[in-house]
Parts: sequence; C-alpha cells; structure tokens
Amino acid sequence: MHRLSSRRSVSALLRLRGPAAGCRTSAAAAVANTATENDVRGGPYPAVSRGWCNIAGPSHSLNLKSSLLSGRRYESTAAANDASPPPSAEKYEYQAEVSRLMDLIVNSLYSNKEVFLRELISNASDALDKLRFLSVTEPQLLKDAAADLDIRIQTDKDNGIISITDTGIGMTRQELVDCLGTIAQSGTAKFLKAVKESKESGSDSNLIGQFGVGFYSAFLVAERVVVSTKSPKSDKQYVWEGEANSSSYSIREETDPDKLIPRGTRLTLYLKNDDKGFAHPERIQKLVTNYSQFVSFPIYTWQEKGYTKEVEVDEDPAEAKQEGEDDKAERKKKTKKVIEKYWDWELTNETQPIWLRNPREVSTEEYNEFYRKTFNEYLDPLASSHFTTEGEVEFRSILYVPAASSMGKDDLANPKTKNIRLYVKRVFISDDFDGELFPRYLSFVKGVVDSNDLPLNVSREILQESRIVRIMRKRLVRKAFDMILGISLSENREDYEKFWDNYGKYLKLGCIEDRENHKRIGPLLRFFSSQSEHDMISLDEYVENMKPEQKDIYYVAADSVTSAKNAPFLEKLLEKDLEVLLLVDPIDEVAIQNLKSYKEKNFVDISKEDLDLGDKDEEKEKVTKQEFGQTCDWMKKRLGDKVASVQISNRLSSSPCVLVSGKFGWSANMERLMKAQTVGDPSSLEFMRSRRVFEINPDHPIIKNLNAACMNSPDAEDALRAIDLLYDAALVSSGFTPDDPAQLGGKIYEMMGMALSGKWLSAPEVQSTPGGSQTPGTLEAEIVEPVEAADSQK
Repeated sequence: MHRLSSRRSVSALLRLRGPAAGCRTSAAAAVANTATENDVRGGPYPAVSRGWCNIAGPSHSLNLKSSLLSGRRYESTAAANDASPPPSAEKYEYQAEVSRLMDLIVNSLYSNKEVFLRELISNASDALDKLRFLSVTEPQLLKDAAADLDIRIQTDKDNGIISITDTGIGMTRQELVDCLGTIAQSGTAKFLKAVKESKESGSDSNLIGQFGVGFYSAFLVAERVVVSTKSPKSDKQYVWEGEANSSSYSIREETDPDKLIPRGTRLTLYLKNDDKGFAHPERIQKLVTNYSQFVSFPIYTWQEKGYTKEVEVDEDPAEAKQEGEDDKAERKKKTKKVIEKYWDWELTNETQPIWLRNPREVSTEEYNEFYRKTFNEYLDPLASSHFTTEGEVEFRSILYVPAASSMGKDDLANPKTKNIRLYVKRVFISDDFDGELFPRYLSFVKGVVDSNDLPLNVSREILQESRIVRIMRKRLVRKAFDMILGISLSENREDYEKFWDNYGKYLKLGCIEDRENHKRIGPLLRFFSSQSEHDMISLDEYVENMKPEQKDIYYVAADSVTSAKNAPFLEKLLEKDLEVLLLVDPIDEVAIQNLKSYKEKNFVDISKEDLDLGDKDEEKEKVTKQEFGQTCDWMKKRLGDKVASVQISNRLSSSPCVLVSGKFGWSANMERLMKAQTVGDPSSLEFMRSRRVFEINPDHPIIKNLNAACMNSPDAEDALRAIDLLYDAALVSSGFTPDDPAQLGGKIYEMMGMALSGKWLSAPEVQSTPGGSQTPGTLEAEIVEPVEAADSQK
C-alpha cells in the first residue's frame, strides 16, 4: 500500500519557514533550491512533493500549463502564456468522420459528465502498467528510476484548469497520431493483442482501458485539451492539442526547457464555463475516491492543508501598568494559536481493495469496516460472503446482508437500487442496475463485484446482454442464498428473526419471480401455524411434525392469525391434531401457490373444495348422502346462482355450514385482496369468484332441523328464510364479503326479534286505591327465599 509520508512534508515545511512569516519563499528562491532538492530526492516532483509552501494563496498561483515536473513554481501567467500560439505546430485531420463526434460523446456515449476523470485516470494507469510490463524485457525503459510510478492531479479553480500527470510509458510522435488521431482506436487493445500473440510472454497484463473513445471523454467538460508526452523510446517530447468543436488537431515538439518531463504524459484540460466546478480540489478528490479508489498506482491530488503554530501577541499597555512592572521578575510572553495554510500533495487512493486479499486473512472487523465505509452504514451487517469465481467467468466479490432495510419493508416495486458496486479491474463502473446482476427480490443484498473480463459497451457503463453476464448473475444469486442460509442455521435464532422481519417479503416475491431457485428459497421461508401462533416455523419444521399418514402441507389464508385460527375450515383438522400454516401476509398465498410443493409434499388450501384428510368412510358417506341428498338439492334451489352446489362437508365439527371456494378459483382472502386493488378488473373478478360450494354439517342441530323442514314443509317461509340467513352467516364466517351488508343486518334483526319475542316481557301489576279504583302505581319488589321461589315455580 502506498502511503504519503506526512513527516517528510512537514519537516520540509519547517525547514522552509523563514523568520518573518511562516513560509515566505519566493519563486526565485524556489528556482535556486531546485538543484539541491533534486539531488536529495532525485525525483521529478521536487517543488511540490517536498512540501514547498504556496504563500500566494490557493492553487491559482500555479501555472498549470507549465510543467508540474520542472521543480519550479510559477505565478498566475496561464492567460499570458496561452495568448501566443506555440511555434512549429503541424495540423492533422482526424482519420475518421468527426463532424458529429463531440456531439456523440456528450449526448450518447456517457450518461454522466464526471466519468471523464475515471477514463483519464484509467488511461494513466494503463500507461504505468505498460511501462512496468515492458520493463521486464527492456530494463532500459526505467533508466530514469527517479520518476516514481504514480498519478498526480492538480487543479486551478479560478481559471478552470485540470492537469493529470503520470510517469508511464508516454508516446512518440507517431503514437500520438495513431492513438489520439484515430477515433475509436485503442492503444490498450492493440497492446493486449500483441501480448496475447507473443509466444515469449508467459504473463498477462491487467490493463483497464480498452476503448479508443476513453481519451475523448475529456471533451465532456473541456473546450481544449493539451497532451504533453515523453516516451523513453524517444529523445524528444511532443505536445498534442485539440479543441472540442474542431475536426483537426496539432502536434509540435516541446522546446520550452521548463516544461520538459523525464517520462510520461501530462493532460491539461481547459474546462468549459459551465463545467469549471470540476476544477475544485475537493470535487476532484471526491471523484477519485468514488471511481478510482482501488487503482493499483498511487494517485496524488493537490490539496490545501494547514498546521497550527503559536505566535506572540503584543501586550496591552494598560494591563501592564495595572499589574505593575517588575524589571527583575521574568514575565511570561502571551501567545495565541493560528493555523498556517499551505498546499501539498495528498495520497487519495489509500484504501486497499479488500476483495483481492485471501478471505482467511481478513477479519470480521475488517469486513464490517469496509461495509460501513463503502455503503455509508452505521450498523454492522448480519452476514457477509467473500468469494472468488474462476473458470469460465472470473470475478471477485464481497456480498453483505444489511442489518436493516434502507428502502422500507413494503418497497418491493423499485427494481433499481445502488446496492451493488461494479468494478472492472478495480475501476468503479456503475452502481445503477436494472436487474442485470441481481434479481429484484434480492435487491436488498449489498456488495462489490470486480471482474477482469466483464463485457461492457463503449461507455463502460451499461452491461451488454451476454452469456457471461447471465453466468455471473447465476453465481451471485447462489452465493447470496448460501449467505442467507447461513444466517438461518445460526445458533442465535434472533438473527434470522431480524432478517425475516426485514426481508421476508423479498423472499416471498422470489417464489413468484424465480422458479429456478424454488429449492433454495423454500428452506428460508417462515410462517405461523395452528400449533405455533407466536413463533414462526420453517417448512422443514412443519414436515418433521407431520403425521405419518399425512400426505400434504395444509394452509389457510386470512388477514390475521386470530381470524385464521378461528376459521371454520380448521375444525376437523384441529380435532385430528393436523398442523395448518396460517398465511397472514397478503403476499403469502400467491407465494405458496407458485411454490406448489416442498420436499414432494403438495400445498393444499383447506378453504377450497375436495379437501381430502385421508379418513374417508365410503359407506358412511353413502348413507349420509342418501339422508341429506334431498336437503342439499332443496338448499341449492333456494340459493340459486349464489353457489355452484351444496355438499356434505367432511371438514366441519362444530359449525353448521361453511362456504368454500372452487378448486381453481380465488379463495376468500384472495378475493378480498383483489377487490382492494385499484386496477382490479371486475370482469375477471366475477369469473374467478363465480364458483362457490356450500358445505353443510349433517351432525349439527340446525341442519337436522332444516332436513326435517325439507321433508315436511319445504315451502315454509321460515325455513326458506333460515336457509338465506345460514348462507349469509357462512359467507361472513368463511371470510367473504357480503354483497349487501344492510340486508344481512336486517335478516339478523328479524331472526332476533322472532327468537326474543315476549321472552322477558310481562304485564305490569295494578295497584288499588282506597276508593276502590285501580290505578297504575309503583311496583314494589318482594323478597322471596330461593326455596320458596323454587316451590312456587313448581
């Protein structure tokens, strides 16, 4: 890891402080000290890297058009120097149609202007990597060993200038023409091709840029770009210059000795008026941290710094007179602390890519720290997974399960999240995906993915649909499930309870959207049951508790655990001690229906017709149907189209009747949910709810009375009204919504009036007056002993 020595810069700063005011070093003094400073460090950055003070103020005191490598300091003379055109510049025409090139770059290739810095840093990293690679067979390329392999970015916010300098391979005059003069030709791509075809090369070079338009992204923000480059293969330094709205460029030889560099390339961007905000040092530092934080070469940015020092304060004469002057006594001088500001290089990409390390060497604390820093989280993740995939597709990744959902428990409809950060060769590409790397139901998973051969389009921001991307997605999803399964198998049950509370709905959504991973999603699901109303159980626990003769997994859907457990559908199952899953979440029923089965056990909705509990007695059923068959037909005739049929029920024990859904129709819970949809289709609703089966309990007294009424008085008005009320009561108790609640209430009131008519009413007693006339008076209560009351009642 490259780290900037702050001790060295501070010592140089203290050495340069003069007696007058901190750091009053003139430009002439800087030039005079250049030779000495170069001898000490032997490098191309003597003035700035050794802590030379910039007393003139901010970065505008530097002439960025002048060389950063010359060891000299310049005042603001950029405008004066740029006024006269450079001598002996030869003009060239681009070797491609460029009439709409800049418009294409600005409006089509890149969706965000700030990526220009990522592209230029990637090119600089490639130049350094090429030099390091070629120096293995050509050691003379590194003959100037004083120039460290690094990248330096300096800004002039007042004039809107950005300078990016690397000490890489540089370019010759012909390479300038070939690489910067031919649109969409990539020098990196040609280099990689040559390396691949070389039989003598036994190693690979990890280069970033492979697109010829990467350099031209500079014109997203710059109206003019100047490239000054020196190749170790050439004795001359050349300058390439081009403008955004021009179809030609110029190349000239650098003749100014102050602007010569030992090796490498310096890009100077003269920003457009609307984009001069990019020249702020803080903005550059932020972009480097976001996009190029993990580039393998050190990146230094020119930043304003400060240190605290004490200075003497003049004493007030009035205070001195009051204290009395004692010449013999030593008086302590008064001082105050002030902050002295200066400019110096600061290492920006000092974070090592944790995913490149061996997982065995990384502690949990390091994983958690990386997670909090990368995703701006304050809670440690519930789990993490660090893995490397090799073979057909190679990439490294670290995935995390957050401790809490940042999107809210109910926000499942937003497929775009910024939870996955994609890197290509350690360069950040994008975190804005629409399901390419992770499906929507796993959008809560956060992490980084770094690939060396991921297929990208020309702007390096949009993934191309390819087999490699599909393979990556498949393996990422598999690792995410392994990580979640690890939480569920943890000894601490509260960890998975916390996970399920935050992300349970996401997994249920996966049952609907991802049929391929049903076997991975099933063990992770949790539900309440008739035998576990307070603690959710897994499907594995349900299967373990199944009766030996039980073949299916039973479930019922309702809006709450209480209503689900008290539903009449469960009566016979509770008697037989059969466990029933209680689905109380709106998405539960759809998820289970899409899951269909678990470990070869089918899911069965006990609120639908043809329920088989495995205890059929054909002889008894035959006798019951003969006894109540006529009653069923009588009820069906009365109810008409409200029900599809009336049948003898095998699921009731205490209730007189129940209304069940058709085998392929909506359940009562689903019908209620579909009615609540704002875009529900009434026609489909009518079609799905059309088949309802009215089941009666032949052992209940009400049904026995109606059976007698059917035999003796089938046209009795009271009996017919009893059938209507029975149906309405079954409608409500089964979870359906009555079409006319007011009419149902009227029927209940009528029946209550008939049942309670005169039950507690009695004639008031009459009190006799002395005159013999009887007038109503106040009734007096008589206290009667319980035994006497009983005798009188007898």
